[in-house]
Amino acid sequence: MKKLFFVLFISLIVLVGCGSSGNFEAQTNWEVSDFEYENQHGEKVSLEDLKGTVWLSTFIFTNCETVCPPMTFNMSDIQAMLSEKGIEDYKIVAFSVDPEVDTPDKLQEYIGNYDVVDESKWELLTGYSQEHISGFAADSFKTLVRDDPNTNQVIHGTSFYLVDQNGVVVKNYSGNTDVPKEEIVIDVETLIEDGK
Repeated sequence: MKKLFFVLFISLIVLVGCGSSGNFEAQTNWEVSDFEYENQHGEKVSLEDLKGTVWLSTFIFTNCETVCPPMTFNMSDIQAMLSEKGIEDYKIVAFSVDPEVDTPDKLQEYIGNYDVVDESKWELLTGYSQEHISGFAADSFKTLVRDDPNTNQVIHGTSFYLVDQNGVVVKNYSGNTDVPKEEIVIDVETLIEDGK
């Protein structure tokens, strides 16, 4: 029995430890569910609108007191790196996990606090219920979004997601600490080039 447990444990380590950077076929491959939400300019943005474009995605909210500010800073840093390499054909899509508070005006004010290279690349989305975004996050990005009833904060994941031209999540990364910024830039560039 101990030997069987040891074999299973070693197999699990091998499975978890094996990943390959740049091989998108071996990655996550989660399809993003169809959506149409409202951005920081009060404009409708749908999954269909993003088809044909590579995008980076994350989950944030404007009243966040912990992880969202560094995540948004990290994403703006990645955008600056993309700009330096002359990479233009992408979007950054951030879904609010606190939609009742995060109106388009609040989202516009929020992004204005960051030194972003090109705000036209950013789609900060809202216009749905808390229950809806919890289900959407679980279905499309395999991540948790849960309202904390004891505070005005929302519990959510801190990953960045790379979504291909067909609306498929092909890779995810840490978005808060130890963010692999150079790897993300290379992966975005590779995905854009592969799609041409």
